[in-house]
Amino acid sequence: MKLAEPELAAKARWVISTQLIISVIVAAVFLFKDTWQSVAALYGGFASICITTLLLWGIKRATEAAKENPGKSMRILYVGAVQRFLLVLGLLAMGIALFKLNPIAMCVGFALAQLSYLIGSRFKGA
Repeated sequence: MKLAEPELAAKARWVISTQLIISVIVAAVFLFKDTWQSVAALYGGFASICITTLLLWGIKRATEAAKENPGKSMRILYVGAVQRFLLVLGLLAMGIALFKLNPIAMCVGFALAQLSYLIGSRFKGA
């Protein structure tokens, strides 16, 4: 199992870097329209990077737990899915309600960062 850990760490850095780059590009595009829309797009990308980081942390914990108890490993993954869902809801709601960010720009930033997560995770493995 030790051999897979450096590969997972390298893939995680690649995916998060891809998300960060796409988030900055999306924010730069929105910057032509309005500064606050650019900030909202960056915030959406930040939310996506947060859930990716939480997913990677959960996978690491589940991998360690699987050595002793596979059932505990599955519970960690299921609880992690609920945590990520609630984190996304909380961060996006906070961005709209508390920070008064543009919902469209924020959702576009989030969606494209999530899409880059999907693409980044597929191409790094090839």
